[in-house]
Amino acid sequence: MIILITGASHTGKTALAQKLLEKYKYPYLSIDHLKMGLIRTGNTKLTPESKDDDLTEYLWPIVREMIKTAIENGQNLIVEGCYIPADWEKGFENAYLDHIRYYCLIMSENYIRNHFDEIRKYANVIENRLDDEYCTLEHILKDNAQMLELVKKYGLNYLWIDDRYQTEIDI
Repeated sequence: MIILITGASHTGKTALAQKLLEKYKYPYLSIDHLKMGLIRTGNTKLTPESKDDDLTEYLWPIVREMIKTAIENGQNLIVEGCYIPADWEKGFENAYLDHIRYYCLIMSENYIRNHFDEIRKYANVIENRLDDEYCTLEHILKDNAQMLELVKKYGLNYLWIDDRYQTEIDI
C-alpha cells in the first residue's frame, strides 16, 4: 500500500507520516528530503526558494516512478510533501492506482485563526525548519484556501481540520 499525504505548509504532513510509521511500520519518504538531496548534490539548478510549481514539475516524475517501483515490489510506503500535484493520478495505470491512497490535510479558516499560535509552535515537531519567517497568518490562510479549491476541483480526498487538530488514517 502506498499512502500519499499532501497539503499546505504547516498542516502536519510529516507528523502524520511519522505517526503512521510508528503505528503500521511503513517507511516514509519526505519529498523535502529528496528535494534537498538533489539540490545539494547539484543535480538541479532549482533552490529551496524556487516556486512550488517548478519544484513539483521536477520532483513529481521522480517520486511517481519510485511509487511504481514500490508497488511492483509489493512494498508499503508513505510519501509526504507538498510537491504532489492535484492531477497526481495521471501517469498511473489502474493496476497502480488500486494500491494508492491519497490524503490532503486542509485547515479551515476558523481553525487557522483560532489556533495560529499552535500552528507556529508545532512547526518543528518532527523536522527543524531553518527559516520559518514566511509562516504568517495570511500565508497559511491563502495556502489552505488554494488547497481546498484544488481538492474540490479534482474531487480528491481530504482531511478537514476545523474545530480541533485530529488526523487519523486507518490503513
